[in-house]
Amino acid sequence: MARPLLDTVETFTRLAGHNRVAMLLFRLGDRQGFGINVFKVREVLRRPRLERMPSMHALVSGSFDYRGQTIPVVDLAAAMGYPPLAGVDSAHLIVTEFNRSVQGFLVSDVDRIVHIDGANMTAPPPALGYGARVNAVTRLDGDLLAVVDVEQVLASVDPQAVELSDRIQHAAQVQHARNRRLLVVDDSLVARTQLVDLFRKMDLECVVAKDGSEGLDVLRTLTMGPVDERVALVVSDIEMPLMDGYALTRAIREDASLRHLKVVLHSSLSGVFNEAMVDRVGADRFIAKFQPDILATAVLELLPA
Repeated sequence: MARPLLDTVETFTRLAGHNRVAMLLFRLGDRQGFGINVFKVREVLRRPRLERMPSMHALVSGSFDYRGQTIPVVDLAAAMGYPPLAGVDSAHLIVTEFNRSVQGFLVSDVDRIVHIDGANMTAPPPALGYGARVNAVTRLDGDLLAVVDVEQVLASVDPQAVELSDRIQHAAQVQHARNRRLLVVDDSLVARTQLVDLFRKMDLECVVAKDGSEGLDVLRTLTMGPVDERVALVVSDIEMPLMDGYALTRAIREDASLRHLKVVLHSSLSGVFNEAMVDRVGADRFIAKFQPDILATAVLELLPA
């Protein structure tokens, strides 16, 4: 199953930069459909034999040897409030790579890959009860599709502290930037929290937006206001509902009042493809999540002196 699914990824790479995203669809125990960006997926497997230690987190079903590397397996069904899948032989494992780490997620079954227009993806209403573990919803063939924020799920299992080296903190303190205000754009609550925490350590002020469309509105509004309320630099995620980071960057470069802004695309999806897209859409840097010193160094270099 894995190979036919992932063989189609190349077809969907042409959609990137046009506010479209390829999603791997799966289920967790009932008819409700869920999705994950295919660029986070390495492989889809049948549930392997898992080894578990008593001290593991409750949502970690165990670990197994994946191509010579021991990786943790998170029960995504349990994390989303469904019955656990650790003991279900028919369960599938989605092996993912993001934030420079490899891990597996147990799901009930895997469906297919589809491409979705980002403009049709919206933040889920609180009444749906997904909480922070779903960052977008849309309709597919009339049925509700929920996009899981796997970064949020992983952070609940293994929270990462924001640590900045003394060298970078000192560099931030002595730099006399003309404008120390940034716009942070990310649909993930955990990512926004990490970024705001990081930039506060650097004595930088942050304005926050949850997607590219909101970020563009914020920029245009600030441009009409006092000079000291405007931002000098944008740090944006790439995969977001309504308007992704590529489309946001293009919109900034096409707006005469905004095109001077520096843009850093900051994504859990690393690789040569994203780095090539940076030049195509006119961003200034691509930084893979989450590397505090590297991101902080790029910000310091790009802030106007």
